[in-house]
Amino acid sequence: MQHFNKAEIRQIEDRYQDFLKVIIEKFDKERLSRIEKAFRFANAAHDGIKRKSGEPYIIHPIAVARIVAKDLGLGATSICASILHDVVEDTEYSINDIENMFGGKVAKIVDGLTKLSGDFDSRQALTLKKMLMTLSDDVRVILIKIADRLHNMQTLDSMPPNKKIKIAGETLYLYVPLAHRLGLYAIKSELEELSFKHKHAEEYNKILLMLHNQEEKRNYLVNEFIRPIKEKLTDEKIDSTVTHRLKSSYSIWQKMQKKGVTFNEIYDILAIRIVIKAKSGISEKRQCFDVLSLVTDIYKPRPDRIRDWITMPKANGYESLHVTVMGPQGKWVEVQIRTERMDEVAEYGFAAHYRYKDISTFENELETWIARIREQLRNPDSDAFEFLDDFKLNLYAAEINLFTPKGDMISMPQGSTVIDFAYEIHTDLGNKCIGAKINFKLVPISHELENGDQVEILTSEKQVPKLEWLKFATTAKARSKIKDAFKLEKKKHLEKGKTLVEEALKAVKAPITSNNLKKIIAHFNLNNKEQLYSEAGMGFLELINLDEILGKKSPNKLVKYWNITFSRKKKEGTESQKKEEQAKLPKIDKRKPFLLKEAQDNINYSLAKCCNPIPGDKVIGYLTTDDHVIIHKTGCKEVEKFLSSHGNRIITAEWTRFKKQSYLTRLRLEGFDRIGIVNEVTNVVSKQLSINMRAVKFDTHEGIFEGDLFLYIHNAEDLHQLIERLEKIKGIDRVSRDENLSD
Repeated sequence: MQHFNKAEIRQIEDRYQDFLKVIIEKFDKERLSRIEKAFRFANAAHDGIKRKSGEPYIIHPIAVARIVAKDLGLGATSICASILHDVVEDTEYSINDIENMFGGKVAKIVDGLTKLSGDFDSRQALTLKKMLMTLSDDVRVILIKIADRLHNMQTLDSMPPNKKIKIAGETLYLYVPLAHRLGLYAIKSELEELSFKHKHAEEYNKILLMLHNQEEKRNYLVNEFIRPIKEKLTDEKIDSTVTHRLKSSYSIWQKMQKKGVTFNEIYDILAIRIVIKAKSGISEKRQCFDVLSLVTDIYKPRPDRIRDWITMPKANGYESLHVTVMGPQGKWVEVQIRTERMDEVAEYGFAAHYRYKDISTFENELETWIARIREQLRNPDSDAFEFLDDFKLNLYAAEINLFTPKGDMISMPQGSTVIDFAYEIHTDLGNKCIGAKINFKLVPISHELENGDQVEILTSEKQVPKLEWLKFATTAKARSKIKDAFKLEKKKHLEKGKTLVEEALKAVKAPITSNNLKKIIAHFNLNNKEQLYSEAGMGFLELINLDEILGKKSPNKLVKYWNITFSRKKKEGTESQKKEEQAKLPKIDKRKPFLLKEAQDNINYSLAKCCNPIPGDKVIGYLTTDDHVIIHKTGCKEVEKFLSSHGNRIITAEWTRFKKQSYLTRLRLEGFDRIGIVNEVTNVVSKQLSINMRAVKFDTHEGIFEGDLFLYIHNAEDLHQLIERLEKIKGIDRVSRDENLSD
């Protein structure tokens, strides 16, 4: 076995000594010697092992332990487990060895972390389910796992591009929502920034540049805004610090995507934070509201933007007062008011409770969250990734508080509907629900609930769960209960779906082969043929245009669009000749970018229907077989699932020049109506730029117009040129691309 040289041993020792400086003041000699023992043991176990970057492997566990100690404020047991977290996975030692040397608590955490190692495949998702079941026993497993992921993200540069995209996607899919739910805002924000940097490098750098360009102007605004607040706080003898922070580049980009706005149209890039040193004998809430009163005396508040998270804290313990006020130069500025204790909880979430409360209270505070997912976790039949999708909904959602007819308060995720509330109270109530009375007014089961609603569920003995309820059920509990009601029907659906798929294939004279089934599965973004049969049997899939999906050429159509598949010409011949031809086809090299060419004979690729990419868009590929790729836009929601569930099938992709083929694209226009504007729009499109139009739809209301253009575009460059021309037309306020191509 190869051992480390003197320089590497020195490097390891330096990192360990730097780590000790962080924790030396915090622990007594007995705890420090336990940590020392864990380091010496792990260092010997990992001797000679290196990471992809070339540095000694032990540096990673030391870095994780540093995050656990410094950023999460956890104790010696967690630090020991962090240092030892990869020993069982990567060396000859077992959990029993860890238990014998470091005790049962450390061994239990290391065991949980070992079960969570590796990539996110379906086995991993099942392991995560099991681990979440034991979350109430020891949440430190998840906290250390998040720290482990944070360091992996910090050192992602040494990875190949397809691995970077996979790991960044997986982080955004699961670790960011987990950090959010646990209130680890500082870590959540860093994970988002690092994921954004590696997944969308160009957009990340653009936003950083725009933030840098506005820095001087922003600093002037901040100083002008803060000065009168500081003076007032000093006059009132309120001991506090006033700071400012920028919205992260990821959250700026997310808002730009979500609302279809430009960088300059986002008003809350800046937030001012007032942190009070609380006086004893007066409630923290009252002290915060006194400061709110001072701020709104100076600046006028925006009435719909006052948030009180002190009276009713968020489920993850977050407490703060938020108000958006009109500052100097006509700019909206968000002001956050909180005490030092609240600020620490806001930065470090549940981990901060270790500093303020004993661990049993801390664990109990998680109980309401765990209770919501426990029933679903116990369901052995639920699909692991389906569970993860539903579980994510519960991680991210902000909370709203609802009341029963008797006045009991129930907290639920924002966006919950009547059916969610019914299942939250009892399964039978959900199964029999026909509607509700909200504040004494009758509403349907799809009605979305609002904060403070008093809800009385109405039932009928004749009611049975319906599949369409899944369209508006948002909580994991409600969704799993509705799905459970249909598990009994599953076999019937599978048989019916199999018949429907086979009939649809026969109708287009296509053989029922595994290759054809794979193409249909890939087209609908499904996992396997059972899921295809099941969804077809339940009526979720429209089995139309199968000839296009299977890559058959239709001579009557001059322009192909939507899910275009370029495929090999099938040669007639013997079975052995066909196999020989198949063997000659090159397999796709996952390490290199997949080049998308206009006339591609040897390798099939499809353009995903969910996001409808066109040549020039930033895209990535999803391998359905060794010689077939589905191309998605990098920001596509569907691809987020693949990044975490089948990340090993993700490859980078690049377009070559496309000039002949056209692609259907939809543009959304908004502006002020005037005579001749439609004529000008169509003139720019068809006469000036010679672009073919499929449909034009305009709707005007009280002087405002909205319009949709359905166009055949060669590539993204032509599209951007068109958007620029359209934006110059007098009266047009905004032009945006819509990925939904249905009329």
